[in-house]
Amino acid sequence: MPDPQLPDLAPLYTAQEMRAAEALYPGYPETASELMERAGAQTARAALELFAAAQRWTVVCGGGSNGGDGRIAARHLEAAGREVRIVDATVDETDLGEPEVIVDALFGTGFSGEPRPAAAALIERINDSTAQVIALDLPSGVDASTGEVAGAAVRADATVTFHGRKLGVVVAPGRFHAGAVLVADIGLTQTETRHRLVGSEIVRAVPRRRETDNKYTAGHVLVVGGSRGLTGAPQLSALAAMRSDAGYVTVAVPESTLPVFEQRLLEAVKRPLPDADGAVTEAATDVVLELARKASSLAIGPGLGRGPGPKQLVRRVLAEVELPIVVDADALYELEPGDWPAPRVLTPHEGELARLLGRTSKEIAAHRIDAVFEAVERFGCVVLLKGPDTLVAAPERGLLVSALGLPSLATAGTGDVLTGIVGAFLAKGMEPQLAAASAAAVHQLASVEAAQRAGLIASDLIDALPRVLA
Repeated sequence: MPDPQLPDLAPLYTAQEMRAAEALYPGYPETASELMERAGAQTARAALELFAAAQRWTVVCGGGSNGGDGRIAARHLEAAGREVRIVDATVDETDLGEPEVIVDALFGTGFSGEPRPAAAALIERINDSTAQVIALDLPSGVDASTGEVAGAAVRADATVTFHGRKLGVVVAPGRFHAGAVLVADIGLTQTETRHRLVGSEIVRAVPRRRETDNKYTAGHVLVVGGSRGLTGAPQLSALAAMRSDAGYVTVAVPESTLPVFEQRLLEAVKRPLPDADGAVTEAATDVVLELARKASSLAIGPGLGRGPGPKQLVRRVLAEVELPIVVDADALYELEPGDWPAPRVLTPHEGELARLLGRTSKEIAAHRIDAVFEAVERFGCVVLLKGPDTLVAAPERGLLVSALGLPSLATAGTGDVLTGIVGAFLAKGMEPQLAAASAAAVHQLASVEAAQRAGLIASDLIDALPRVLA
């Protein structure tokens, strides 16, 4: 099936891209004061709407344009009848007073690295305050281009960001410092950005079944996984693929586990694989290669287990199957780059990506964008890094960031559901990065659509998938 046209996705700006957008403003830089006036006024307007009852305000201003924006915001707050204290960080002023709201105008998009000791101490004073905090453009201490936090960083309740969202307020750890993000128009022209924010409109990019389709042309997903004690994972993937509108799903699992699948997985076709002690042997590879001839996509890894048999199966399937494949869970273990004949989508979480790159999970969490692009470079394929903000990167392309879900997704089995969704969308013929980003969005939206807010389990997401796609 051909992909429908991709809907417009919101731009995500780096610091360099924001500088380029500002440079296009008529008369810039001589007219920079016009932009600052709008930024300060918009900040004050948003702050007064958010914290309407607050009377005592402190505006913390740095020495750059962000500090200038803050001073203008302070003027507008005073004009609205508020009591305003301005703290000038350039003269080592640290007395915040007793505000109800603090406006953070210390650092702007040009900041990177670690704040100097005096600035770090001021940031800690802001964080230790009981006041509400609203940040201008992004929280001070957060890198606008990466979301990285090298030292102290303001923890804001809200952020007013100018012209468009910066990567730093969308990607962790920066997103955890931003609070609610409001975009303020300051009169700049929309310019092209490399990276995009995925919204719910991307669901329209998923092909729907046509009257001329049959169960095979609607997408045939082959799920390969399962081992003794891990039979739930491939079942979740298979059910998710079916609920994501795949017309036909085949599950290839160790023969000794087949009775479990026969009892619990009604709609999928089951095929046994040679196994020993509940794990596939290398002999399973030929069976999978034969089954792949009739499929449209393949999902490998959920519950597969580890050891010589699974490792050889994964290596040969990735090297020989000329179908798009989503690679998850145990199939990522000890994965090595290869000259693969068709698109591959890797879907690691931070721990799995850490093993693939020889890093620690902590390093991946601190440098998510660098890590996902390093994986793309190493493996030469689409990489979907799971997390509260899911990053989907592809060779020679920008990042697609999806952050539509709820914290309830942090539970066992939800990754297996995502694998099934990606498999279904690949089977429908979607371009791999678009398929992965659309799957991430649908997966996250299912957490919102599901009735459960507490106690959500993976199968609750599966039940919500048709409503999201509808």
